[in-house]
Amino acid sequence: MGAAAGTMQALNPATNLSFAPDFAFGGIDEVDRAAQLADEAFDSYNNTSLAVRAGFLERIAEGLDANAPALAQRAALETGLPAAQLEAEAAKAAIQFRQFAAVVRQGRFRAATIDPAQPERQPRPRMDHRMQKIGLGPIAIFGASNFPISYSVAGGDTASALAAGCPVILKAHNAHPGASEIMGRIIQQAVKDAGLHEGVFSLLRGDGNTIGEALVDHPLIKGVTFTGSEAGGMALYRRAQQRPDPIPVSPR
Repeated sequence: MGAAAGTMQALNPATNLSFAPDFAFGGIDEVDRAAQLADEAFDSYNNTSLAVRAGFLERIAEGLDANAPALAQRAALETGLPAAQLEAEAAKAAIQFRQFAAVVRQGRFRAATIDPAQPERQPRPRMDHRMQKIGLGPIAIFGASNFPISYSVAGGDTASALAAGCPVILKAHNAHPGASEIMGRIIQQAVKDAGLHEGVFSLLRGDGNTIGEALVDHPLIKGVTFTGSEAGGMALYRRAQQRPDPIPVSPR
């Protein structure tokens, strides 16, 4: 993502000083580009075989394991949390992806529930009812500030959306831009290695509420997950319900 709306540096809470490198802010154009890519990716990704999708999730887990020390050290600089605690978070994130990969391989989530018709029922016949879980489409995910790894770019929301066959657009939290960048690159590399469409995963960063509001408003976004304050979550929920086509907002 180019620096369409400026740049930022991470802040070390121990020294109260910013430190390199610069991280690019995007704007509404970047949101639209990511949404278009995610929409282009949806059909092919949602129809991947269970083995391919599970393998993709396992690649992400392997990338998190391989980069855990560097990821934890960077997150420690940006948050002031102990590196050992953050390595445990990285391990938890990898476990989440492996657990979802196991669910995908089993394939039970694709089973249909069929409630057959009862034409003879009185006083009114009952219609045939069928239910099956399907991917909604591109999902916007808001990363958390307090858990910079396991509830952030590589958190359970990302793992579950990708497991369901939904492309992800991740709005990274500005409290830990370097850690977010590392995780974003791990997922993007897994996308490439699995031979998937590049729109399966995008990471965006922005100042203020512009990026977040544009994501919730975008007509190609079909769902939102949010980890943060009640006020922030309710603001996103209300915005999502005011769309011409309201979409679900799932708080964590």
